[in-house]
Amino acid sequence: MPGTRKLGRTSDHRTAMLRAMVTFLLENGKIETTVTRAKEVRAMTEKYITLAKQNTLASRRQALAFVTKEDVVTKLYNEIAPKYADVNGGYCRITKTGPRRGDAAEMAIIELI
Repeated sequence: MPGTRKLGRTSDHRTAMLRAMVTFLLENGKIETTVTRAKEVRAMTEKYITLAKQNTLASRRQALAFVTKEDVVTKLYNEIAPKYADVNGGYCRITKTGPRRGDAAEMAIIELI
């Protein structure tokens, strides 16, 4: 992706953080984080929901390579993807919640619609 945000981390650390956050979002449906992280997580989550709508073995293996928990991938394919079968994108909502107390970073809640 040409406009990838670096988020102040090395590429390995950034990938690991995004994998964990996408997994957590798919598992729980909602997380609170900074606005810039939320925008990156939204892009990755929507990519994997769109992939899951194909429901092929190859797409499932591709999702398993990124999402860190097998049961979350099962939930993605059996519950989440069928819910968005007739929707083209826009599966996540980002709601800004104001600055964080410690460092005044702009916080947001990202959730599956």
